[in-house]
Amino acid sequence: MKILTVLTYYRPHTSGLTIYAERLARAFARRGHDVTVLTTQYDKSLPRQEILDGIKVIRLPVAVRISKGVLAPTFGLVATRLAWENDVVQLHLPQFDAPGVAFRARLFGKSVVLTYHCDLLLPPGIFNRMVNLVVQFQNNMAGMLASHIVTYTQDYADHSAYLSRYRHKLKPILPPVELPAAVPGAVDTFAAQNQVSTRKPVIGMAARFAAEKGVEVLLDAMPKILEKFPNAQVLFAGQYQGVMGEQVYAERLMPRIRDYEVGGHWKFLDVLSPQQMAAFYPNLDALVVPSLNSTEAFGLVQIEAMLNNVPCVASALPGVRQPVRMHSMGEVAAIGNANDLARGLLAVLSEPQKYRCDINKLAELYDPDAVAAEYEKLFAKLR
Repeated sequence: MKILTVLTYYRPHTSGLTIYAERLARAFARRGHDVTVLTTQYDKSLPRQEILDGIKVIRLPVAVRISKGVLAPTFGLVATRLAWENDVVQLHLPQFDAPGVAFRARLFGKSVVLTYHCDLLLPPGIFNRMVNLVVQFQNNMAGMLASHIVTYTQDYADHSAYLSRYRHKLKPILPPVELPAAVPGAVDTFAAQNQVSTRKPVIGMAARFAAEKGVEVLLDAMPKILEKFPNAQVLFAGQYQGVMGEQVYAERLMPRIRDYEVGGHWKFLDVLSPQQMAAFYPNLDALVVPSLNSTEAFGLVQIEAMLNNVPCVASALPGVRQPVRMHSMGEVAAIGNANDLARGLLAVLSEPQKYRCDINKLAELYDPDAVAAEYEKLFAKLR
């Protein structure tokens, strides 16, 4: 089968959406499908076209950047050709270009499957409000044109204003999650580099430094954590400098974080490769996901942590709370409530033996090949 995957950003850009898209595309390719990814050349140093893991990646030049989005003038022209050439079109939302691509595909009699990752909620402001409205309109147009819509969990779908409009088209499919095996000695090397033996317990956070991720909730919870565990430290894995649209947020929080850095209670690790993440998780005593709004729909990092028997404390957002609830691997904390986040962290740090799972069964459930097989069943049903 020829599968066209379309999204605004693709790897090496790092986000839950791009990681999901890459894992799924790789699984499709492994299973014998002809996979093409159409995306934008958000970084001019990236090649316009290349083959990655058996996937043909086409990046179109960007003319204008609007907030976190981009405009690529040739997108429609190239999408027309590719929609004609492929059997099925898979779109990752939110995405400004989605309705145009979906219309072309349906015009050619091709099936269109949307994967809806999360809502887009930009920071307050007149301009951002306009951008939100435009993207919501585009998403709705794409939803009307779609043959089917995939969501991570029914929990998120039940609480989504967008997805509730398309209940008759919805199919929950768990996301693909995989991590490479850690290089021999890498876990111990990571521990030595980050003083894990003396700075414990270790609380991990893996995210972009962005307002919706709730970094300030963890900061507000730190005094209670340090009262019980004076040597505790936070290891923050992810982009924390120059995050698009988050300069004001960073300027507001950084002075507080610097105080914890000086005391050895906080360390930024920047973006880690999959191999580095494989050494990161085994060194954690807990992972925290204190997200604040529906721009987070699941939190793939929770499953990655659980695959290393690391419990998680997640906010009670629809979808985000599901990994902990489904696998009994942590605690759920009230959204934006630092005291409840501290309670959850203290619970898992004080009695870690209570939070263990069958890693093999978990790996099978989220295996990218198993997820790709679910998509294949959907594609076959729609043809």
